[in-house]
Amino acid sequence: MLKITPYLGILVVIVSIAGLWYPVLGYFMLLVFGTLLAISPFRGRWFCGNLCPRGSFNDFWVGKISQNKKIPHVLRSFWIRVPIFLFMMGFMGYRLLQTQGLFNQIGMIFVIMCLTTTTIAILLGLSINPRTWCTFCPMGTLQHILGKDRYRVKLDAEKCINCKKCDKVCPMQLDVRNSLSKRDCIKCGRCVEVCPKAALAFEN
Repeated sequence: MLKITPYLGILVVIVSIAGLWYPVLGYFMLLVFGTLLAISPFRGRWFCGNLCPRGSFNDFWVGKISQNKKIPHVLRSFWIRVPIFLFMMGFMGYRLLQTQGLFNQIGMIFVIMCLTTTTIAILLGLSINPRTWCTFCPMGTLQHILGKDRYRVKLDAEKCINCKKCDKVCPMQLDVRNSLSKRDCIKCGRCVEVCPKAALAFEN
């Protein structure tokens, strides 16, 4: 996790709310898309755990008042992820075609998409777990497809003392030692940082 990660959540608030009056802010979403597309082939879902404004907002703001329940396993299924990805991309593409290329209208489409998905993420974050949205987020799904198992966490079994501190700090609720190549790992590095025996490390 980067030092700036806890503060990035303010960006999603600005785009979602101020964007309703200043649609040009919606173009910030293009910067987000471009950045994650550039990073994911090399580091998988690293963007999710380090640079995603919505992830930061839910982790450090929503997390303070979340129910912190177990994330339903069904939400991790590709039978859920892929249809949601196709629907959202198709719907956004359809709406963009209706703008006839008008600058502010295009920006507003991105603002509405950001506001809608952020609202869903907050509601799920409050009622279940801060990172519930991230289990089926279309952008997270795309990053996994592009990055596969690159930059995954490696376990040195000889050093591991089975303290399970890594499991307790994982925002995605993974069984870290047995989920080292799972698509839900967001490469935030919290498990690596908390390990008392340095048994965990990232590998390219």
